[in-house]
Amino acid sequence: MYFDELTLGMTVETAPAVIQKEKMMAFAYDYDNIPLHTDEKYAQSTPFGKLIAPGVMSFMSVWAKYLEVDFFGKALLAGKSTKIEWLKPVYADDVLTGRATITNLTRRSAKNGLVAISIEVYNQKGELVLTNVTEAIVKCRPTETEV
Repeated sequence: MYFDELTLGMTVETAPAVIQKEKMMAFAYDYDNIPLHTDEKYAQSTPFGKLIAPGVMSFMSVWAKYLEVDFFGKALLAGKSTKIEWLKPVYADDVLTGRATITNLTRRSAKNGLVAISIEVYNQKGELVLTNVTEAIVKCRPTETEV
């Protein structure tokens, strides 16, 4: 969708993302190698009681499902910023779903605009586990002279 076709409050739901233990561990070893994510005995001694998924992996698992929706298609020019807040731990075998809502639209020029998308991520219990606000630069519909 072009920037001109978007409206505040537009919402899409993502397909479920399952946090598989093997992938969680591999991600942790490669990108977030701390005992809370990689050492089961250590994790048992923490308030979480067991291994938790790296926060970025939890977000990216749902982000991948969001991209499958292809909200902007070829009108997406680039990402501008992202902010993630982790609210609850995510564990192996959790099933995460996301709800993405357009919360701000700012025209930057005749050619593009800035779109703020707020994403809420829930686990299989319906608990809000993380929130995200991402800004993206999206093309405006070409004028007749540009086509």
